[in-house]
Amino acid sequence: QATLDGIIADPAYHNLFTLVKGFRNGIVYGTKVRFPHALVMIFLFRHGTFRHKLHLVLQATRHHARNLGFFCITYKTSMYILRVLSPTGKEGHYDSFVAGLVGGYLVFGRGIHSSVNQQIVIYVFARVVLAVAKLLVQRPDEGRRRGGGGGWGLIRDEALRRKVEGSAWTVFATVSWAAVMYLFRWHPETIQPSLRSSMHYIYEDCEKFSDLRTLLWRNK
Repeated sequence: QATLDGIIADPAYHNLFTLVKGFRNGIVYGTKVRFPHALVMIFLFRHGTFRHKLHLVLQATRHHARNLGFFCITYKTSMYILRVLSPTGKEGHYDSFVAGLVGGYLVFGRGIHSSVNQQIVIYVFARVVLAVAKLLVQRPDEGRRRGGGGGWGLIRDEALRRKVEGSAWTVFATVSWAAVMYLFRWHPETIQPSLRSSMHYIYEDCEKFSDLRTLLWRNK
């Protein structure tokens, strides 16, 4: 045990064990996030036997956990390689973007037909949109960190900037819901399957009932 602890703590092996720990954390986090979500969504909205549903839950959980683990390995490995190739031997400002491109393509980009991949990427994309919107109006001296950071200061007028900050979320939420309801009404095939299924359950099945039982106790 002492020998193993010494090897793990040795700086010479730090990068290697970082990959091991990153893969482990990706697996654990992916499992924690996907398993309860898949359990609820599949058992509530999918048809089939208990065994079939359980298989789908475990399959989605494995896919989510595995992809997060492999993305971490790919990203961290790319960062190490870029650092070694750098003339300064230090991390470049855009190394994280390049490493993200590599990991995004190898792990998620080639599996576009996977619903799990689509959900993860859409989640990330939504967070990127919100973050970029904040950066556009954030002052250059706000949010700085070592080696970079700070807003882009698109709006110079302070009063206008605060007004935009105060109403940006309202506009974003309003337009998002307007857009998804329009797509669901006229182009449902373009919406991600699990979202389409839940929307169908809420907004279309609510019109289908014939007695008290199907009105309050059972959907159909």
